[in-house]
Amino acid sequence: MIARRTLFVVALFVFTSPTFAADLPRIDVERQPLAAQARRVADALALLGEPLSDVERQALRAAATAADEKKSVAAIQDIFDKHCLAFVRVSKDKKVETRQGPAKPQLAEQGWRVFLVKVHNEANVADTALGATSPNALPLTKSSSGRPDPKVVSVGEVGKRFLDTMMYDAQPLNRNLSGLELEYRIVQLYCRDSGRKEATFQFNLNEGKKVVASGPPLRIDFEALPAVLVRLHVLDDDGRSQRDGRGIVAAFTFRDALGRVYPSTSRRLAPDFKFHQQIYRADGETLALQPGKYEVEYARGPEYLLLRKTIVVPNAATHDETFRLKRWIHPAAKGWYSGDHHIHAAGCAHYESPTEGVTPEDMMRHVLGEDLNVGCCLSWGPCWYHQKRYFEGKVHALSTPNHLLRYDVEVSGFPSSHCGHICLLRLREQDYPNTKLIADWPSWDLPIFKWAKAQGGVVGFAHSGWGLDVGPTKELPNYLIPPMSGIGANEYIVDVTERACDFISTVDTPSVWELNIWYHTLNCGYRCRISGETDFPCIYGERVGLGRSYVHLDGKLDFDDWVEGIKRGRCYVSDGKSHLMDFSVNGVAVGAKNSEVKLAEPAKVEIKAKVAALLEPKPTPETEKIRQTPLDRKPYWDLERARIGTSRTVPVEVVVNGQPVARKEIVADGSEREVSFHIPIEASSWVALRILPSSHTNPVFVMVGDKPIRASKRSVEWCLKAVDKCWERKQNAIRKEERPAAEEAFDRARAAYKKILKETTRE
Repeated sequence: MIARRTLFVVALFVFTSPTFAADLPRIDVERQPLAAQARRVADALALLGEPLSDVERQALRAAATAADEKKSVAAIQDIFDKHCLAFVRVSKDKKVETRQGPAKPQLAEQGWRVFLVKVHNEANVADTALGATSPNALPLTKSSSGRPDPKVVSVGEVGKRFLDTMMYDAQPLNRNLSGLELEYRIVQLYCRDSGRKEATFQFNLNEGKKVVASGPPLRIDFEALPAVLVRLHVLDDDGRSQRDGRGIVAAFTFRDALGRVYPSTSRRLAPDFKFHQQIYRADGETLALQPGKYEVEYARGPEYLLLRKTIVVPNAATHDETFRLKRWIHPAAKGWYSGDHHIHAAGCAHYESPTEGVTPEDMMRHVLGEDLNVGCCLSWGPCWYHQKRYFEGKVHALSTPNHLLRYDVEVSGFPSSHCGHICLLRLREQDYPNTKLIADWPSWDLPIFKWAKAQGGVVGFAHSGWGLDVGPTKELPNYLIPPMSGIGANEYIVDVTERACDFISTVDTPSVWELNIWYHTLNCGYRCRISGETDFPCIYGERVGLGRSYVHLDGKLDFDDWVEGIKRGRCYVSDGKSHLMDFSVNGVAVGAKNSEVKLAEPAKVEIKAKVAALLEPKPTPETEKIRQTPLDRKPYWDLERARIGTSRTVPVEVVVNGQPVARKEIVADGSEREVSFHIPIEASSWVALRILPSSHTNPVFVMVGDKPIRASKRSVEWCLKAVDKCWERKQNAIRKEERPAAEEAFDRARAAYKKILKETTRE
């Protein structure tokens, strides 16, 4: 049956139940090149998992050697034409004419179908690619990783785009048309939904990125067959499927034999995100898959092992599969609760319109699926007016006893953003006084910090390293003056002297850039803490919780207590692959008793901690690539960077005043080990542990003779120069009416550092 419509210059073909192909014109061509191209097409069909039947393959072989060449050419076309979804004719004047082919227009819910396209190339165009586009499909570009990268569209728009189109142009086929008068091409179609679907196609001749010819739209009515409903039984490490009254949620990545991910990334709707390979499903939930074999990866955040399983989905209405998770460590069982205080429900990789992002239900699923005990979802500039409606000044009702979701604020895209983006946590009110619009907020950071802290907020800088870059150096601390030109902890150099900043964030920018400014201010005697964050999905979109703060709580999980633990430094930061629990100096636990150890005179102190890390026994090509990547390239923090040679060991270092003074190597096999050190302290100092760049504790302050910490003249001099550099770069972006107050704050900071410099004798 021939559709009386035209399409583009390609002949698509769905490889399903064939019909007779008498309606497509037979093209009189030489047998040898057609037979050779036909063999390659047959090989490609087998590679794509939809091979010709045994009878068809036998007939194709016979046609290649039969005595009657003209009948052989007709026989090859008869075999292939019945699988053609479209016929494309390129006329001698290079115009494109198209029509629907005889193949049954049948798609598969949550699956791929393969169609042939018969191309009559009268113009003998060569070195030109045949492309197919559709308003029902999301055009795909190639990301820097080489993977398909769907363009950003709204939730509503994605809802209308149920189709994926992909021309197969890899081996054994060539990307471009050959110039032969007749050849067959392959198109793959993915459908998100089941039922009747109308799709419109247009076929193009492309030279590079330039379209040189295109045909008119071709409308085809499809029937999409329903998929098998696969029910997932998700068991935690202890074999139970229920915690906190809800099913256990895990991250799953389903791939077919060709490595294609299901459901198709560009067709996803929240809570499944198009920029992820994985999806998150709870115990008892389902996934629609076509019959076939799939490789499944599953886990639940970095505290669980990444497991793999092969499943075979039968041709049935429903199917059940069980997945049991396995932990390698459980810090929360020891009172160390993980959290990511910087995640977003809108902007960057998320949808930006019309609903300005995704809902709390979507974000909570991701928090559960990565086993984050605390997720702080921050509303910010690009989607402020929509997302701020979810703020309640308390944890969200979706929270469970062991997994908390709370909405707060990132001051990003606001007038003060040039000074550095800031995270405002534990707010009771989210609107700065006397403001209705973002533009009404202050144009520098300090007033915002003071306002937030006055209502009990815990505040600090986001993605601290931006603007503090010192190149690829590994020296820490170093004395290079950064440009102070970014949106990280730039104004921190001033705010810390006002005791206005509770923390600076780590893990989501280069470790040396983040830690350098912190080390220098600690050496001056200031006591700001560090926390871990991801800035999902802006800096890191792979998943929430790539950067984590592990806060120790003596009782049950409570949000106010958790963020207070960040403020007091009762935590360590980590990529989740190494852990520094129960760090103490002379029995004083980090963050307890004001994190102070008092010595009457110089003496040795005893340092203890429980340490664990997990690496593969040997580097793999993928992990070796991480090890060879400069520190200023992602992933910025990763345990693989700490691996010693090709061994499975990593160094645990004691840091005193920014300098490593002792180390022990541990085997990163997931085992928990107690480590201890005895370190001499000559004068008041700060002490921390680190596995760099994977985890880092907050400091314990060892006070000798009640003297303040004055660890390094060079650090104080660095801070003074940094204040001047920051003012030079930021002053013109501060409103004129606010500039005098800002200048006074910068002057106070200079005076504070000059006073410290006079009190510092150690170089």
